[in-house]
Amino acid sequence: MGSRIGIMGGTFDPIHMGHLITAEMVRSAACLDRVLFIPSARPPHKDGTRAASPEDRLAMTECAIQENPRFSVSDIELRREGPSYTVDTIAELQHRLDGAELFFITGADAMNDLYHWHEPKRLLCSCQFIVATRQGVPLDELLLAEKFTAEERSHIQVLPTPHLEISSSAIRTRIRAGLSIRHLVPRAVEEYIEDRGLYREHDKEL
Repeated sequence: MGSRIGIMGGTFDPIHMGHLITAEMVRSAACLDRVLFIPSARPPHKDGTRAASPEDRLAMTECAIQENPRFSVSDIELRREGPSYTVDTIAELQHRLDGAELFFITGADAMNDLYHWHEPKRLLCSCQFIVATRQGVPLDELLLAEKFTAEERSHIQVLPTPHLEISSSAIRTRIRAGLSIRHLVPRAVEEYIEDRGLYREHDKEL
């Protein structure tokens, strides 16, 4: 029997405790052997803060997961040229991890928007989806029934998880304002951000 591997994608700009707690809760509840974190490519921020480089986002993710032997990181999307689609990532991972059963971990808000993704039907049938739901953000069952067949929806598993009011954008805003981010991110990530001077306010132009 192959390994059961969770896939957790995100910009991780920066990765925070909410990501790690959700990943561990899902790993335990779904009996996953490990969770693979995959930093994604994405457009520049529009909130006035500097975005970390792909290399910094990858390094912060590596710092964040170093104490959990069931967590690992892949740069598969950061190395891919051109548009990086989840369906292509899953296909490549299935080729690399021959025999592994893949579980894509996502939130209800992203799941409700899945029909807008690239080749959503092929993606949904290519792996199992674990939807980490939280109070106030329900899974839109009617929308999913409208967009996907019963067979396609059978690949979706809902798993209620605790939610911490932490977001990467709020963390970037706090850093820009000179406020503490202690306990919002792992200590190693906090130190990396400090050492690299990430997310600071843009230097004033003369």
